[in-house]
Amino acid sequence: MISDAVGLILIFGISAGTIVWRWYFGRKNKISLRTDIFIGIFIILLTALLLLLMGRLPWCACNQIWIWSGDVFSEHNSQHITDPYSPTHFIHGILFYLLLWVFARRIPIGVRLLMAIALESAWEVIENTDAVIEYYRANTISLGYYGDSVINSISDIVVMAIGFVFSWKVPTWVSVLVLVVIEVFLAFWIKDNLTLNIIMFIHPFEAIKNWQLGM
Repeated sequence: MISDAVGLILIFGISAGTIVWRWYFGRKNKISLRTDIFIGIFIILLTALLLLLMGRLPWCACNQIWIWSGDVFSEHNSQHITDPYSPTHFIHGILFYLLLWVFARRIPIGVRLLMAIALESAWEVIENTDAVIEYYRANTISLGYYGDSVINSISDIVVMAIGFVFSWKVPTWVSVLVLVVIEVFLAFWIKDNLTLNIIMFIHPFEAIKNWQLGM
């Protein structure tokens, strides 16, 4: 077992070192996108290992693995492969692609994908630290939240990567439209989305929390 701090240091250090090595090596040798995908899988598997060592459950405590869990207020939320929050990670992918296109468009697309995977992996580790879990429980609608299962975290990273590739392949306006549609749909469906999640994480508003809880 490792502490949350050690997990954070390892995910940032190893993933950053891997990407720097890939970038430096790739400037002298031709590296295929397929190789970058394998490097991305390595980062994802590293994340899974670190989460396990940090004490996160590999899957739901119910000892079942569902493809879909739709009740955000149940003990199954964030414990199975996908859930209503999975689309927010697709949005992560869109945003990572657009931001890296603006600020790092000269970097090969494979390296940018690895950077996005590393960022998402780091967030999954941060999100599953005891401090963040307790903060979510105290300030958001995630009253029964005890951290993601490892299988859910892996799925979140994969969904992000799909969103990144989607945004790479379609016109920018399509990416923005899909992002807005997902956010609006989630707001009506579960009274939560990426925007509200960020707002409630940075500065919890009691009025928003009461609306989300139906009070």
